Amino acid sequence: MHRTVVSTERAPAAIGPYSQAIAAGNLIFLSGQLPVDPATGELIDGDIAAMTRQIFKNIETVLAAAGSTLGKVVKVTVFMADLNDFQAMNAAYAEFFPHDPPARSTVQVARLPRDARIEIEAIALA
Repeated sequence: MHRTVVSTERAPAAIGPYSQAIAAGNLIFLSGQLPVDPATGELIDGDIAAMTRQIFKNIETVLAAAGSTLGKVVKVTVFMADLNDFQAMNAAYAEFFPHDPPARSTVQVARLPRDARIEIEAIALA
């Protein structure tokens, strides 16, 4: 199966040896996104809802570069530093998937890159 690196300057650059996304067959595998402002390269200020929204803006941008959309997302994994933020994250998340949301896992982790409070990865159809 052929794989293609997906990259766009309109989303935060990778902070390590990985690609923003990989398209393989009819699937797009997005690397985890942090709540980073692509213009500054810095984590945004704000609450977990604002961070969730920024992450999904970044995800939308990478998906667009791959020729896909949020409507084609089939699986999401949410990594959170504190599951006490779950309700607020979930409310912001629902804004992006008002109907027929994708499958999802949400887990609390000990630490995230750059000491972020949340990271989200996704798999979508091409």
